[in-house]
Amino acid sequence: MSFESLDLSEHLITALQDLGYGEAMPIQEKAIPLALEGGDIMAAAQTGSGKTAAFALPMLQRLSLAEGPSKGVSNLVLVPTRELAAQVGEAIEGYGKDLPNPPKVLVLFGGVAIEAQLSAAENEPDVVVASPGRLLDLMERGAL
Repeated sequence: MSFESLDLSEHLITALQDLGYGEAMPIQEKAIPLALEGGDIMAAAQTGSGKTAAFALPMLQRLSLAEGPSKGVSNLVLVPTRELAAQVGEAIEGYGKDLPNPPKVLVLFGGVAIEAQLSAAENEPDVVVASPGRLLDLMERGAL
């Protein structure tokens, strides 16, 4: 199934083409339409099956349709490791790069100095991708 047939915006389709994506994977075919309608989804699939695009593309489409300026964090993605946080954050930025208002993505994980993350949180990100421990650190400090 093509991404075009999933009712994604031309901006997202262009980004997917630039990133070398071909046909939608099974999890994307099933999850994207439901997510675009605002449905709740719980899914499991193997590594490399397209899970990130399955949730990120509808999230970005809904963000791009929001009217008015960003009012801060409206999307939270929790991940178990710093490596996955970095990977998911990079993917979301890549998918959203051609949107009229590309999303501000904040990636949070431990093992690095917290000051830069505290400063970045002041820029009212649209999307936060975080490991639980560092998310709690920023919340306890009132940064999110």
